[in-house]
Amino acid sequence: MRSLFTSLLRLTRSGNLLIIAITQYTAVKFLVNPALVYDWRLLVLCASTLMIAGGGYIINDYYDIKIDLINRPERVVIGKSITRRYALLYHTLLSFTGTALGFLVGWKLGVANFASAFLLWLYSNSLKRLPFVGNLAVALLTGASLVVLLLLDGYHDKVILYALFAFSMTLIREIIKDMEDLKGDHTFGCKTLPIVWGLLRTKLLLYFLIVLFAGGILAINRFVMPLPLTYFEVFLFLPLALLALYLIRADTKRDFQLLSLACKIIMILGVASMAII
Repeated sequence: MRSLFTSLLRLTRSGNLLIIAITQYTAVKFLVNPALVYDWRLLVLCASTLMIAGGGYIINDYYDIKIDLINRPERVVIGKSITRRYALLYHTLLSFTGTALGFLVGWKLGVANFASAFLLWLYSNSLKRLPFVGNLAVALLTGASLVVLLLLDGYHDKVILYALFAFSMTLIREIIKDMEDLKGDHTFGCKTLPIVWGLLRTKLLLYFLIVLFAGGILAINRFVMPLPLTYFEVFLFLPLALLALYLIRADTKRDFQLLSLACKIIMILGVASMAII
């Protein structure tokens, strides 16, 4: 039983789910309305988000068993400690329960959760094997995990700002992960950007996205709202510059793993800036 629980934690990426929960509660406390931190609706909204995301991780691994045996064999759970049949059952239970909890808060959240669960299934089944489309889908869902908070307290422009931040960094990270998974994806006929364009052209796209992202932050500071630029200079722009520099020489699986980790760290630092914005 303990082994099954541990396997489920690995399968649903419990660490990533914890980051999602912290991000949602931090955003509500500092960007939306501190009083909502103790509102049952936020608890249910957060729980439903985690269930949809957890179900998404399971169905992604379900469809990618053969690819993952090449790209990251040490992380494969389905087919080892959890059978394919039970993995599909856990995915269905999490997705259904997450959608139902969404309707408990309101019909708009219920519809959003249903759409997210469907898009995660579609991504795992086909979109992730297409150039850029799969990356865009995951980035949109990441941004949506913040946008749904607006259903609790109306429009807040700072929530939209951080949703765009999450969207941008996730898009960059997903493209880097495709570069990391090049061998397995190519073996099974996926058409991701690194396969279709090659590493050089994919890197050029990443440079463009990084510059566009940094430029967007500066434009928002100048024309929309003041931002804590001193914090961003040290904990956003500097890490982005280092990311871009390391990307120049990156050409091995290990290099791209480190770049993916760097993107996650930048996202965590971005969440931390909510407390001072």
